[in-house]
Amino acid sequence: MQHTDRRDFLKLAGMAGVTFTAGLFPGRQAMAQAADFHFVQFSDTHWGYSGPANPDAEHTLEKAVATVNGLPKPPDFIVFTGDLTHTTDDGKERRERMKRFKEIVSALTVKDVRFMAGEHDASLDKGEAFKEFFGATHYTFDHKGVHFIVLDNVSDPAAKLGDEQLAWLAADLKQRKTDDRIVVLTHRPLFDLKPDWDWTTADGAKAIELLMPYQNVVVFYGHIHQENHHMMGHIAHHAAKSLIFPLPAPGSQPKRTPLPYDAAMPGLGTRDVAMADKVSFVELPVTKG
Repeated sequence: MQHTDRRDFLKLAGMAGVTFTAGLFPGRQAMAQAADFHFVQFSDTHWGYSGPANPDAEHTLEKAVATVNGLPKPPDFIVFTGDLTHTTDDGKERRERMKRFKEIVSALTVKDVRFMAGEHDASLDKGEAFKEFFGATHYTFDHKGVHFIVLDNVSDPAAKLGDEQLAWLAADLKQRKTDDRIVVLTHRPLFDLKPDWDWTTADGAKAIELLMPYQNVVVFYGHIHQENHHMMGHIAHHAAKSLIFPLPAPGSQPKRTPLPYDAAMPGLGTRDVAMADKVSFVELPVTKG
């Protein structure tokens, strides 16, 4: 994405913020090989939520879809990094929520859409319903010279990737060169951001250890309902805003409860990620009205 396109995003979204930029592909050779493209990240849509933290919850996802459909330059693809639906103990209701979610996002004009599970979607039935509607919970894909790895740290109620998935990750990485461009997509953070708030992955350190030998890695995740930027060595970890309600900054209050609704600044949005020699992104708030 060119700089003029990013200004268009800011104008479209009515933002007063700035574009965050972090080096991803620092080498000149990598820069020459990496194709310029961008994708949109949705996270934590929690379809089916009802409560004071978002009195417009029934329509927020539809507005976000309309916002992305209105971008001046359509993204190459779209990813949903988990918690597509709000948790329910009723298996039938869980499937109804997934069905309705899928109907709403079918209005996206970009049809290359990738889905990931969150614990609200998958932890109560180990991903059974999610797989019925959206397919595998961990997988890889490649786009214009970048290798994407989707990890599942939610189907296990213990918030683990598990030995089997870690072995799968190790086998996939063995096929990569150390200077390959790699993007990891996951729901929970892979590091210990706030373990007592469930903002961690029990065996995430093992995944990071496997990724460390690779020079050009970035991680995008959701779960914490806010922007957060964290470095582990040369690996950048970026959390996305939610589309349902914001949560407090790590440890800023005693409990992990939603922040009070503020119509003027709801703290909701999607993210547009531009990729070339650097990864740049802007947060797009949900369109009002």
